[in-house]
This record gives sequence, structure tokens and C-alpha cells, in this order.
Amino acid sequence: MIEHDKSANPEQARDSLPLRRLLRETRAIHLGFFERPAAELARLLLGCALLHGDTAGMIVETEAYLGLTDLAAHASRGRTERTRVLFGPAGHAYVYFIYGMHECLNVVADREGEPGCVLIRALQPLCGVAQMYERRRWRGPVTGLTNGPGKLTQALAITRENYGQRLDRGNLRLRRWREQPDFKIAVTPRIGITECADWPLRFIWAGNPCLSKK
Repeated sequence: MIEHDKSANPEQARDSLPLRRLLRETRAIHLGFFERPAAELARLLLGCALLHGDTAGMIVETEAYLGLTDLAAHASRGRTERTRVLFGPAGHAYVYFIYGMHECLNVVADREGEPGCVLIRALQPLCGVAQMYERRRWRGPVTGLTNGPGKLTQALAITRENYGQRLDRGNLRLRRWREQPDFKIAVTPRIGITECADWPLRFIWAGNPCLSKK
């Protein structure tokens, strides 16, 4: 496991981690890993690596959306062309467009027919950092590069073209470290919603400087 992952000091990530090293120090995730309730999966995804092409980051913030009973979840409105992937098998990407400008990545959770999902809210940049800076036209600190759901998709070039893709393999995928990082998880209410706003379903790598909201 690389040192800056353990220390959660993203300033050290400016010297981009070689992708081949990331692949060597992580392992693939089987689709069965995603077949669990969204709140449980949201915790387990913290510390995992999210890869798209030559860029990658480590997940430091997630939010769980529980499906039909959760009025903040898109799936609570029922199955539509937009939400159909949420009702399918776990471990696929649900990517949607919001505010006319941002695309957000969610991981489908639970079993087929139970439309839970996990929003990826923030990453700690690891691989292809210079490319991420160019895509975002960002001139600030690395802590602000992928510290939001719309920022991280722009930095990793994740779009609605990735909708429905499996996340256990392919160009867009998740991997787990062979030596898991050591950190504490904190739980807060979700951010930026009006329905079910007090539900404690936001999970964060406590103290990580790359969070969307401290």
C-alpha cells in the first residue's frame, strides 16, 4: 500500500501514482461484492480505488440512497428509462445529469429489483493527476480537484456514456487494495437534498482533506 494512502495526505498525490503500480497493489472486485444494502456498500466503498482509463482516485466520501422508500432517491419515482439500471443487478454504473451542467456517478447496490445505490461524492486523486487538472481547467490545490460528485466525473471523464457499465471490469471499474488503508469512518446527514434530509447516510473518511464538505 502506498504511503500517501495511509496518511491521507493528498498533497503527496501531485506526483501521480503510476497506474501499473495501482493495479499491482489492488485487486478486482467481484460483482457479488455489490449485492448488499446501499448503506452497507457505501461504507465498504470508502478507500476503494475508482479507475477510468489512465486516471484514478481513492473514494473518500459516499452517500447511500435506499430506493423506493427513500424520497431523495431517483428510484422512489418508480422505474423509468432514466432509472432502469437501478432496478437491475448490482455493480453497474448509474450516471445522471444534474443542474444542466454536472454528471454524477452512482454504484447500483442490493439485489435485482431493489433499487438502492451509492453516490460517489469525493475522491483523493491518485493516477493521471495532471490529466485531471487539464480536464477541469483547475489551478487550485489538489484537495479541490475531485472533492465533489460533479468534479470527480469531469476529472475522470466519466459521462452518461458510462451508464449501465459493469464496475468489476472494463474501462470504468472499482478495485480494492490488497493492503487496506487504515482510517476512521464518520457518518452525517446527506448533502444538498430536501427530502429525507436528516437521514444519516453520508459516509466519509474522517479528516481527509479531499472531502466535499468538511
